Amino acid sequence: MMDEDQEVTSSSSSLDVSCHNIKVSEVSRDGDTLNFIIVSQKLSGTGEYHVVRTYEDFDWLQHQLFSEDDPPEIQGIIFPPLPAKAQVNASAKVMKQLGILALGQDWQTYCLALEKYLHLVATHRTLSKNKALEIFLTSSEPPGRQNAKKGIFNRLSLAMELRKEGHKDVDEFFQTERDHNLTLIGCTKTAAERFMDVVLTEQKTAVACGHLSASLQLLVEPGEEPNKQAFSKICVKVSEVFDSMRKNIASVADNDVNTLGLGLDLDSRYQDAEKEMLFRRTCKMVELETATRTAERAKPVKKAAMEDLKKASEKDFDHISGVAKLEIARLKEVRVQMLQQALVQWCEKQLDAARQTAERYHLHLEAFREMV
Repeated sequence: MMDEDQEVTSSSSSLDVSCHNIKVSEVSRDGDTLNFIIVSQKLSGTGEYHVVRTYEDFDWLQHQLFSEDDPPEIQGIIFPPLPAKAQVNASAKVMKQLGILALGQDWQTYCLALEKYLHLVATHRTLSKNKALEIFLTSSEPPGRQNAKKGIFNRLSLAMELRKEGHKDVDEFFQTERDHNLTLIGCTKTAAERFMDVVLTEQKTAVACGHLSASLQLLVEPGEEPNKQAFSKICVKVSEVFDSMRKNIASVADNDVNTLGLGLDLDSRYQDAEKEMLFRRTCKMVELETATRTAERAKPVKKAAMEDLKKASEKDFDHISGVAKLEIARLKEVRVQMLQQALVQWCEKQLDAARQTAERYHLHLEAFREMV
């Protein structure tokens, strides 16, 4: 295992894998731990990398992408949002955090969410150059783990920082974006939650159809009496119809989760990621304002040093703002593409399910006609 303190820095070298051919192919359980098999194709086309990663490895990658040693402008990046940790036999609180990602069968939906996260990192113009990503995707050994210490001082510091959240922005563009982001956060979360309610209802309906189908099978009676045979035959046929309904509704629910459900969930998490970036920039803005006031009030003996600090803070703030504007424009473009793709996939899957269901119902109808 690699040392936890291994230095991971940004590199100008390109990634050695195809960004669009990264797959979280399967998940296996090791006690209470979920192990994800990640397959990525080499750019040379001569083979593939197969690595096993846990959620802690994903968390390590996310922390390494945002290192304190990186240049200040990286604070202007909207980092691809990592899904909340999935757990075996998770509590109700954890399931609520996962939202629609917890509704897929055998964690397949969660694997798709992790896969999308890796695609977003690998295609990012800056983050894809970070050496940590290559280590994560290609190293046969697990990367170092991130052990974040969250003591009382961290919580107090966070509480003090959060007081800056409502600070009025000096740039109208960013103030408008902050207001817009706050509105979108509420809308996207509500949309994801309502869609999850639809999926849960579909899943419950599918289970009810299965129970009814099984109950009808219990009404089948042995014997050669014509009335009993006719009744039993009808029960069997109606049971088959309800079983087809179960399969159809279950398929529709799965399609909902793995297409539009994933899209809405990612959109919601991306709005939170933008909010975090905007907050980091706001904190830097407050820092610059403080440095400016300090420089203005400084005594002559300290005036030069305070002016230097002000200029350094102003330079960092300008870099962050420049990167932030590019990231916001990129997010708006990517957001439209993501939701459009999710809607198209949703419609295509629903049409396929409807065709298959129509074929089944046609067969059932023909069977009933033969019984008359």
